[in-house]
Order: sequence, then structure tokens, then C-alpha cells
Amino acid sequence: MIGRPAPDFALADQDGTVHRRADHAGRYIVVFLYPKDDTPGCTKEACGFRDLAGDFASLGAAVFGLSVLDSASKRKFASKYGLNYPLLADPDASVISALGCWREKSMYGRTFMGVARETFVIGPDGTIVMHWPDAKGSEVHAEEVLAWLRARTG
Repeated sequence: MIGRPAPDFALADQDGTVHRRADHAGRYIVVFLYPKDDTPGCTKEACGFRDLAGDFASLGAAVFGLSVLDSASKRKFASKYGLNYPLLADPDASVISALGCWREKSMYGRTFMGVARETFVIGPDGTIVMHWPDAKGSEVHAEEVLAWLRARTG
């Protein structure tokens, strides 16, 4: 993953605003993929990024949450928890698949396709510069990503 060009995207957020990777050329982009809006682990992770949004912004980094549910679901999730960054809807999982994160999962003996909880940092040149393949659904994960970015940006 690291060193590979990040997939281009043009996805709507919770307010219907379309965000493109190209709109953020020249800066770091953090994309955390999460399975489902308003579930315990996803909420903890999303709130961790919310609480550090100012720190990411001070480094010039854009932060995006990404999952398959639609913009209406994301709007409810963002409103309920005061999420202050774009939550991108990828209903056909095209970007999620391009990142290799649409996978077979298993829960309670049932298998299904779903989003793997992973985080990527896209560098100013559009390549993936960091990847957490086993991101945790906790507030601490955002701190890990921020520490990594701080070490690279001064």
C-alpha cells in the first residue's frame, strides 16, 4: 500500500458536498475507513478525530471518515456527535474496494462483505504514505495518526 498512488475519489459528504482527492493536492489527507455509522467502535473512533480536528487542521491536513452508508445516515451520525469534518459516503464501495478494504467478514457465524477498519494517510503528492491496517475503534487511534503526522510535518 505505502508508495502506491491513492485512488481518485469524488464522494458526497453528510451535507451533500462532493469532495475530490484533487481538491486537496499539496497537503496531507487522512482517510479513516469505518464499518457503520453510529456503532460503538465507529463512534469512539470518529469522536477521537473530532476532538483533534483543530490539531489536524493546524498541520494543514484534511480528515475524512469513509464508509458505505449514504449521506443521510452520515448526516444523522455527524449531527448526533458533533462531528466537525466530512464523512464521505461510498455506497457502491468503489473507493473502499480500490483501497483493498471491502472484505469478507464474519460475525456470529455469518459471513458477509463489509468495510475493514483501516486508516490511510495520502501525502501531498497523492501517494499513500502511511497505512494502519488494523486501526482500532477507539479515541486513541486519532492520537496515533496525529503523532505520526506531527513527526513528518515539523
